[in-house]
Amino acid sequence: MEVKIIHTSEQAKGEFDGGKIIEQKPIGFSGEGSVISRLGPLFYWAWGQAKGAGGIGEHPHQGFEILTYILSGKGFHKDSLGNQSEVDAGGVQLMQTGSGMWHAEGSDGPAEMFQIWLEPYLNDAIKRTPNYSKYKNEEFPVIQGEGVTIKTILGTDSPINLITDAFMYDIEISNSSSYQLTLTPNRTIAGLAIRGDGGKIVQQELSFDKKDFIIIQSEKTETITIKPKGDSLRIVFIEIPTQVEYPLYPKDR
Repeated sequence: MEVKIIHTSEQAKGEFDGGKIIEQKPIGFSGEGSVISRLGPLFYWAWGQAKGAGGIGEHPHQGFEILTYILSGKGFHKDSLGNQSEVDAGGVQLMQTGSGMWHAEGSDGPAEMFQIWLEPYLNDAIKRTPNYSKYKNEEFPVIQGEGVTIKTILGTDSPINLITDAFMYDIEISNSSSYQLTLTPNRTIAGLAIRGDGGKIVQQELSFDKKDFIIIQSEKTETITIKPKGDSLRIVFIEIPTQVEYPLYPKDR
């Protein structure tokens, strides 16, 4: 098993709309300085926060599947396909950008959200018709038990169907509980701790802090245990193939 903990100083930073939107980027764009440039088909991961109204004007996308997960507040979206919508906390908007589309995005007040880019085989993706979808918080399956709450964003019973091979879970663990994470060969699990004081990976005797980015890989099937360091931990995990069978878009740090 290999575990990497990427601290905030090793992640990229960004801002939009004159600093109204601030981003921490575990996986940034080329040239932004994040230590991790990509993880298999996981091309980009930004954690954005707006203290008030702010937005990003119209800009183009092509090929990628781009998911925005609203952690708090509301996000708005407008695109060249004629869609104009708002997404509340806990909801997701998804652009499967295909042959190409333009959009604008932002919030009308304080908000917090992830934007995640997943890369299918682009040679095929750019031949597909672009599509926009949105999903409410209550559409996602949630399992609760023994101090752990697991919300499936991508995976079994999720309303979202991606082309890219990816799973995504939003997990909350109380201070007296733990979460068992199963690792399998040629799969990478990446996690971002967004609430609480951080956590501990019991088998490795490793600890991580809030805002740290955790990357876990194993050459065999095994289970690890994650516990909060303080009262509770909220962490979002994305699982993707370590390697895919198609060429990926070249990307430097």
